[in-house]
Amino acid sequence: MSLFDLSGKIALVTGSGRGIGKGCAVELARAGADVIINDLNDGSDLRATAEEICAMGRQCFPIAGDVFSQQGCKELFSKALSQAGQIDILVSNPAYSHRAEFLDLEAEHWERTLQGTLSSGFFVSQLVADHMVQRGEGGKIVFISSVQAVMPIGLSVAYNAAKAGLDHMMKTIAVELSSHRINVNSIQPGWIDTPLEWETWTEEAIAEQGALLPWGRLGTPQDIGQAAVFLCSEAADYVTCVTLPVDGAFRHRDCDVGRVANMMLDGSDEP
Repeated sequence: MSLFDLSGKIALVTGSGRGIGKGCAVELARAGADVIINDLNDGSDLRATAEEICAMGRQCFPIAGDVFSQQGCKELFSKALSQAGQIDILVSNPAYSHRAEFLDLEAEHWERTLQGTLSSGFFVSQLVADHMVQRGEGGKIVFISSVQAVMPIGLSVAYNAAKAGLDHMMKTIAVELSSHRINVNSIQPGWIDTPLEWETWTEEAIAEQGALLPWGRLGTPQDIGQAAVFLCSEAADYVTCVTLPVDGAFRHRDCDVGRVANMMLDGSDEP
């Protein structure tokens, strides 16, 4: 049996109606897991994800609910256990982002970003971790972070802070749960081709900027989902308390040898 086989496992993926969350849910199902999926609304996104998972022959439990609040997380957790019976894997993916300059960022967007990205991850992981501890069979918890946890990208002060906090929170949780053999890690996606990007950028801008990345393209939700499969599998049983960048070298794009060579030809000594 493959070390990446997740047959017999039940995974909960929050924020999985589309984008990175959907990519994680689909890839976990492809690896054999049955999946509890969650989105804010019981709409077409959630139904489409459920249909794709069921088409693989896996069980899927779609649950609509707002996980931006502690009460919403409690309701999701209760429904998840009622329908699926147990949770072996958690992929925590909720997030909120509002681009604005630091001097203009309104308090409501600061608070909602931290609430949706950081507090939500805390509340849902606390519930699931307690369930895992009570079962005594270990478990896997993966937080979806961002390269912006370490890159101070402009117009994103709240999002950057929330993701940095998420990574540090992950490490503390990992340390405290290690004696229970619960692996806790995070994934730092780079620039990923999600529906939100298409709502923000033009097709021309996405194609142009993707070609400038070291890997020559934007990442995909599938790329992140495959990393989640690894961290949730037996292959990663000795991996905990780490952040895994999955960014096609996005963080190091200015180090590309071609870019440096071009600058040298231009007579520039500085990047």
